[in-house]
Amino acid sequence: MEPPSIRVSEIFGPTIQGEGVLIGLPTVFVRTGGCDYRCSWCDSLHAVDNRFRSDWQAMTVEQIWDQVRALSGGEPLTVSLSGGNPAIQPLGELIEFGHREGYRFALETQGSVARDWFSTLDTLVLSPKPPSSQMSTDWARFEACLAAAQGRPLTVLKLAVFDDEDYAYAKDAAARYPHLPIYLQPGNHTPPSPDTDDVIIDITGVMRRMDWLVNKVTHDRWFEARVLPQLHVLLWGNTRGV
Repeated sequence: MEPPSIRVSEIFGPTIQGEGVLIGLPTVFVRTGGCDYRCSWCDSLHAVDNRFRSDWQAMTVEQIWDQVRALSGGEPLTVSLSGGNPAIQPLGELIEFGHREGYRFALETQGSVARDWFSTLDTLVLSPKPPSSQMSTDWARFEACLAAAQGRPLTVLKLAVFDDEDYAYAKDAAARYPHLPIYLQPGNHTPPSPDTDDVIIDITGVMRRMDWLVNKVTHDRWFEARVLPQLHVLLWGNTRGV
């Protein structure tokens, strides 16, 4: 039988991880195509919407790894598996392949699809989507993702926050899973259009929301939360592939 192919939207790097627990860490990104969500403010629709499916490539593990190895110069680093929702792709063999060469793997998912290979990751970022996304969270599925990880990878919560309702949702998520470190980031209300190269972004608005979020957290004495910007947005705006 032929090995299963992986739908890939783009592979790029090395650059830095722009957000969350690994912020600033040199990383190569493997962005898969396809998602079971359609968030209202999605910043990677080119990897989500089926109308861009023709741009995605069906690749084998070896084909993906040839690109990762070339980008990293053969020097092991962290590989970020992103999307879309990378959990819908068969990534277990890729992780095993890379681990044999000393690479590390981080995956970010909304927690809607559990995979047994979550337990082989080095870092699992669970990013449930708040009310502003216009998606709803199935907490039973989310907990299935936690169970699949078996406590092996570093597992954290990461939430985008746009408004008071999102903030309340984030506090509820943290209360549900007090053992998970939580990272908050201000939402980008001017996501890139997948149809054009227009990368205009309202940095002033993003930073205003950052300031608001810091003030909310400190006023509430929510001292367990870490508030971080999207560093790649501050550096490069909505430019793709950095």
